[in-house]
Amino acid sequence: MKFSVFQVSRRGGRETNEDRMGYCYTRESSLFVLADGMGGHPEGEVAAQLALQTVSAAFQRHAKPKLEDVHGFLADALLAAHHQILRYAADRGMLDTPRTTLVVAVVQEGCASWIHCGDSRLYMVRGGDLFTRTRDHSYLELRNMPLQGIERVNRNVLFTCLGSPTKPIYDITGPVALEQGDRILLCSDGLWGTLDDDTIARQLSRLPVSQSVPDLVEDALRKAGDTSDNVTVVALEWETPDAFESTQGISTDSISDDGFSSTIQAGPLDMVDDDMDDEAIERSIAEINEAIRRSAARKA
Repeated sequence: MKFSVFQVSRRGGRETNEDRMGYCYTRESSLFVLADGMGGHPEGEVAAQLALQTVSAAFQRHAKPKLEDVHGFLADALLAAHHQILRYAADRGMLDTPRTTLVVAVVQEGCASWIHCGDSRLYMVRGGDLFTRTRDHSYLELRNMPLQGIERVNRNVLFTCLGSPTKPIYDITGPVALEQGDRILLCSDGLWGTLDDDTIARQLSRLPVSQSVPDLVEDALRKAGDTSDNVTVVALEWETPDAFESTQGISTDSISDDGFSSTIQAGPLDMVDDDMDDEAIERSIAEINEAIRRSAARKA
C-alpha cells in the first residue's frame, strides 16, 4: 500500500484552535481522522482530541494488519468516541458536554470508505474533477428537502455531532475503488466555508498534496482575513506501484504484520470498550442529565 500524505492546521483569527487531525497505518490498512471541536460548548478541543484518540486506539486494536469489517469498525469507532466524550463530561459533573464533528476515512485493499458526523468534510478528487464529497449534517444541506418549519431555522446549525446528549447521526460511504492519482481530503469548515468545491478540487489536483494543501490553507486564510476560522486539512494521494517512485510517498510494505505507525497521540488501548452499545451511551446521558438536575435543585 502506497500513498502520499500531508496534514496542516492553522489557527486563523480564533483565540484557540479546537481542530484536531492525524493519520495512522499498518501494513495493509490506513486511517485518516479529522475532528472540529464545537464552539458554544465547553472544551471543544478536548472533545476533538478524545475523538481522535479513541478512533486511533480502536484502529490499533482491530487492524491486525487489516480490518475485518471496515463499515462495522467505522460505526463502532464513532460511537465509542461519542461515549468517551460523554463519560469525560459525566466524570467531571459538567452541565454541558464538549462536542465535536468527526470525519474518518479508511483505505484498505485498494478501496476507500469513510464515515462523518457534522460538517467536517471529505472530498474525493479524480482526474482534476470533484468525484464526490460528504454532505453536512446541517439544515443548510437540507434546504431542498420538504421539511416543515425548516425556513425558521438557522440553516448553518448542525443537527448532530459527537458529545450531544442524543445518539449521533452519521453516514458511511464506500468502499470506493481507488485509481492512480486519486486525492482524498479531510477538512474542517474553515476551508470549505471560504473556498468553494470547484476551487478545492482544482487546486488539490494541480500539484502534489505536499504543495497543494498548504496553498489551499493559505488561500482560505487570506480570503477570510481577520475573521478566519481555524483551517485544518489532512489529504492523501493514492499511488500505484508502477508510479510510486516518482512521488516518493509512504510505503507500508516494510511494516511487519503487527506494526503500527501514527501521527495521533493515542490514549491507552483500554480506553476503548468493546461493548459500546446504546445502553452504555444512554447510561452516560442519564448521568449527565442527573448532574444537571442536581445543580438546578441546588440553585433553587
